Amino acid sequence: MRTNVLLDNELIREAVRLSGLTSENDAVAFALKEFAAARKRLNLLELAGKIKFQTGYDHKAMRKDK
Repeated sequence: MRTNVLLDNELIREAVRLSGLTSENDAVAFALKEFAAARKRLNLLELAGKIKFQTGYDHKAMRKDK
């Protein structure tokens, strides 16, 4: 998707430098992916202590040795 946004030039340069990427577009795409991944992790952390497993449930039994 093509869009126009106003971004802080200094912040973009810093993101490119820190990420090791070569373009501003790549840095913005990377930042958006990182943001989405971080939010997904936060959502999972909110579930901590809220899931109740059936008595006798064996999570290791679901794994298959290959």
